[in-house]
Amino acid sequence: MYDVIVVGARCAGASTAMLFARAGYQVLMVDRAEFPRDTLSTLYIHQPGVALLRRWGVLDKVIATGCPPLDRAVYRIADIRIEGCSIPVDGHRAAYAPRRYLLDEILADAAVAAGVEFRQGCTVTEVLSDEEGQAIGVRCRTSDGGTTEEHARLVVGADGMRSRFATMVDSRITTEHPPATCAYYTYWEGVTDRFELYEAPGRWVGTVPTNDNTTLIAAYFPQSEFERVRKDAMGAYLEAVRGTAPELYAKIESQTPLERLHGTGDQRNYFREAAGLGWALVGDAGHHKDSITARGITDAFRQAQLLVDCVGTGLRDPEKLLDGLEEYAYQRDEILIDAYHSTLSVAELEVPEHRLSMLRTVAGDQELMDRYFATLAGVIGVEEFFTPELEARQELTRQ
Repeated sequence: MYDVIVVGARCAGASTAMLFARAGYQVLMVDRAEFPRDTLSTLYIHQPGVALLRRWGVLDKVIATGCPPLDRAVYRIADIRIEGCSIPVDGHRAAYAPRRYLLDEILADAAVAAGVEFRQGCTVTEVLSDEEGQAIGVRCRTSDGGTTEEHARLVVGADGMRSRFATMVDSRITTEHPPATCAYYTYWEGVTDRFELYEAPGRWVGTVPTNDNTTLIAAYFPQSEFERVRKDAMGAYLEAVRGTAPELYAKIESQTPLERLHGTGDQRNYFREAAGLGWALVGDAGHHKDSITARGITDAFRQAQLLVDCVGTGLRDPEKLLDGLEEYAYQRDEILIDAYHSTLSVAELEVPEHRLSMLRTVAGDQELMDRYFATLAGVIGVEEFFTPELEARQELTRQ
């Protein structure tokens, strides 16, 4: 019998498994995929996520892959240019954006090094429960077609936005909003060494420098345009870059993309119940929001650390475990709800005059620009950014 079984071995699952193992628990981690394997992702790890990687002792391995430090960001909208970087977190200021087939393998290897048993090509077909309805393990189909049952005190679902685990444990959706955008991206050689954002009504374009001197360039469209866009996705993508970021387009118009165009219209926005009797959800399995703010990886890391902190030393005590899971569920929602609503606002792809007024006030003041990027990164809250002083300065700008 294991203390913990983690279903899913990417960012959320591998981090959770690693942390439980480091806490002294016996952990089994399973994933239906064989690693390394790529996945749809914006790649970006905001500063709070980088701070956790450093705390866990794996940041050096991420840096060693060659992904550059992203310590300068630019945001262009209308006639406004904001340039700066988030304020530091635990002394570290840069963000990073490693390719997922590298990041996920680093985290899975760290989990195994901590003592986790990792079974690849292992698909969970059922969550086992006792007569009281408490999760007590999983039934799996192995890569050779066999079946196996494993038992644990806690079973954690980390199998992504389309989580089968969440369905198996009947985790209810508690908050939900319809998809607002669709997104397409591919990789280009060189282009920039900065994290750049370009916005115009109905469009959002971003650059994310990553490994091997390549840059991910993403374009976002309203969800209402998805059926039109998907018919000629590359044409729509290039037109979005050209129209929203002409200087950026000039750098790629003579290039051939390094990979096929990746895209999705499945931009769900929801919170599911985070925990129940003997089970918990981490990462996209329990909470997902539009990828336009690139918060998914960072939020997955935060949830992994939060779950292990809340359970603490009480995993082998049924009452303490239940209390810890309840605390995790409460804190997860408290920590993530503000970013959820701010992401929904960004995903509307509208450019209201009051936001332009605020940005004009911020532009040119380095301290304010850095605090603005710190807000985007989740380092400080919106209420910490919109101070009475900023509002007063904004009022003077209007006059």
